[in-house]
Amino acid sequence: MITVLAFYLFATLTIVAGALTITSRNPVHSVLWLIVAFFNAAGLMVLLGAEFIAMLLVIVYVGAVAVLFLFVVMMLDIDFAELRAGFIKNFPLGLLLAGVLLAEITLGLGAVGSGGITLGTADGTAPIVASQSNTEAIGMLLYGKYLFLFEVAGVILLVAMVGAIVLTHRKRTGVRSQNVARQNARRPDEATVNMSPDVGKGVEL
Repeated sequence: MITVLAFYLFATLTIVAGALTITSRNPVHSVLWLIVAFFNAAGLMVLLGAEFIAMLLVIVYVGAVAVLFLFVVMMLDIDFAELRAGFIKNFPLGLLLAGVLLAEITLGLGAVGSGGITLGTADGTAPIVASQSNTEAIGMLLYGKYLFLFEVAGVILLVAMVGAIVLTHRKRTGVRSQNVARQNARRPDEATVNMSPDVGKGVEL
């Protein structure tokens, strides 16, 4: 009974938060509602026994992606009048895309109902270890069968990160650059200065 109540609570809050994410006029409020939706989706994953997916939702999406969105939105100087004008200008295109997506969803539901699509079902060939948790099973799969592909994906992400840093790095005048060799060769007596200020006079920087 408690599980059913928790499911309906998390599901309702996820749907409401998702709707408010789209309909909120303030972009900061939209990001905050998105974080609420992520948290409730993580609760649904816990109820399904997928605690690893729930942890990813909280750590990756809430802790990194949504917070990054929030910082970017708060740092940008958004002109709401221009935003509304762009919304009205692109409204017909948005309606067209919404109609295409609705047609695709309707077509997919009709295909599933007619039996034209065979959904994947468990055939019992994969061994299931009763004493193994969901996280352990994913770890064994990633670092066992798909170890090479997992490492290749990590190398690709590393190359993409280095490439983004190289492409965006610019030498600007008036900005103090970092001297790594000088920092590594610095001695403790060069890094700290002992001061003996008089009472009530403070320290001159």
